Amino acid sequence: MKILITGGAGFVGSSLAIALKNNYPDYQIFALDNLKRRGSELNLSRLKKAGVEFVHGDIRNKEDFDALPAVDTVIEASAEPSVLAGLDGTPDYLINTNLFGTVNCLNYALKHKAAFIFLSTSRVYPIKTLESLNFVEEETRFALADDQPVPGASSRGIAEDFPLDGPRSLYGTTKLASELLIQEYNEFYNLKTVINRCGVITGPWQMGKVDQGVMVLWVAKHYFQQQLGYFGYGGTGKQIRDMLHVADLYRLIDWQLHNLDKVDGQILNAGGGLESSASLQELTEICQKVTGHTIPIKAVAETRTADIRLYVTDNTRVTELTGWKPEIGIRQIVEEIAEWLKENEADLGPILR
Repeated sequence: MKILITGGAGFVGSSLAIALKNNYPDYQIFALDNLKRRGSELNLSRLKKAGVEFVHGDIRNKEDFDALPAVDTVIEASAEPSVLAGLDGTPDYLINTNLFGTVNCLNYALKHKAAFIFLSTSRVYPIKTLESLNFVEEETRFALADDQPVPGASSRGIAEDFPLDGPRSLYGTTKLASELLIQEYNEFYNLKTVINRCGVITGPWQMGKVDQGVMVLWVAKHYFQQQLGYFGYGGTGKQIRDMLHVADLYRLIDWQLHNLDKVDGQILNAGGGLESSASLQELTEICQKVTGHTIPIKAVAETRTADIRLYVTDNTRVTELTGWKPEIGIRQIVEEIAEWLKENEADLGPILR
């Protein structure tokens, strides 16, 4: 089997590429990336060592696809991933990458009759609707209530039928627009597709920043003993997210790769779920225990643009269709990230300090 992974030198793309090559040595894996994100160059030696074929290219450029060989499956893992991207009045790179780049990926897949696996995001769900959900304030976290004003929401989290009307960030909008195009290609061109709306994906080799990669950022700031902040919602650190280890995501993609007919045309939420969720306050406690470091954390009451109080993925549908469930919990994720930082401190310090 021949597989193209776009964003193949990024955190998710490289992790999937290396895992696929390790598990299927006979597969030919191509990793396409423009190396724009700082730290992605560190993955090149890892890709080469695994036997993955790196291609320096940009999904915005149709010509870069023309130079690629035919493949059996495209895994679209490229993106400008920041929820704040474009909000400063410069949306062109975001839109050209996340939307028009996906069009180039779709046309390449169509040309070669390749299957198409798309990594979308929970950020397709509108901010104001998420913020309107009923919640309870517990000692260390906010939690979704059982009774909710809209469908697709419960104490288990957010499901695929959650309403989509309303602003969601330019990042989320580009991913939703891509989803709509993928559905059209599936319906009218008979392109085999599956869309995965992922929650927070994390694990070793993610170059965490404030606007994307909060789990690694949190562990790294504890490891390097630097200051953090609880921003918004009273500055209590009770806002929550679920965390999906990239190795758990790989298990889902592996299944879809070999069983795509069973989920052809589907949109599936995939995240850590309630079992692998944490508030910032809870994450701080785990990081303190794992690293042995207690750091200053300032409280800032004012909520930032495009932030949300809580998001947890309801994995019911993806589990019913595929049997997949995440297996790696928050504590193990923190331990793995801390060990990765220790083993690669010289390379990672300049990026993550």
